[in-house]
Amino acid sequence: MPAPITEEQTRLDREALLDAAEALFYAHGIQAVGMDRVREASGLPLKRIYRLFATKEDLVVAMLRRRDRRWRASLSAHVESVPDPRARVLAVFDWLAGWFAEPGFRGCAWINAHGELGSSSEPVLAEVRAHKQAFHDQLATWVRATGTPVAEPVFLLAEGAIVTAGITGDPAPAGQARAAVERLLGGGGAC
Repeated sequence: MPAPITEEQTRLDREALLDAAEALFYAHGIQAVGMDRVREASGLPLKRIYRLFATKEDLVVAMLRRRDRRWRASLSAHVESVPDPRARVLAVFDWLAGWFAEPGFRGCAWINAHGELGSSSEPVLAEVRAHKQAFHDQLATWVRATGTPVAEPVFLLAEGAIVTAGITGDPAPAGQARAAVERLLGGGGAC
C-alpha cells in the first residue's frame, strides 16, 4: 500500500500544478490547453490533478486567484517604494511598462480569461471581476493620496494601456498613459 500523501506533498503538487497551468493558459489560452497537456507539464497524474481540482474551471479560478495575489503584491512593492503620492501614481505606469516589456507578455490574464470563459463560467467571471475591483481600489487609494479626484480616469488609462499593449505587443501605451495621468494630476507633460 502506498504511503499517504502528506500535507506538504499536497502543497507542493498544488503549486507545481498551478505553475504549469498558469504558464500554459497564459501562453496558449485556456480553451486551447487540454488537461493532458497540463498533466505533462506538471508531471502529475490526471487522477492526482482531479483530486486537487475537481474541474478545469476550478483550476482556472485558483490560478487566477494566485496570480492576482502575486501581480498586485509586485505592483504594490514597486509603488510603495516611492515616497511622494503623485510619483507613486506615476510609478504604476512605470511598473506596467516593465511588465509589458517582459518576454512572453500576452496582455491581461483576467481579460484573456474573460474573453474565453467570462460568458459561460460564473466562477471565472467572479474571479475576473474581483481582480479588476481590487486593482481599481488599490489604484484609487494611491490617487486619493494626491488630493486630485481623478481615480476613475487613471484606472481607465491603466486598463486601456494593459489591453492595448496586450493586443499590439508594444510597451509604449504605458508611457502614453503615464503622460496623460501626469496631466490629470496637474504636472504637465506631453501626451
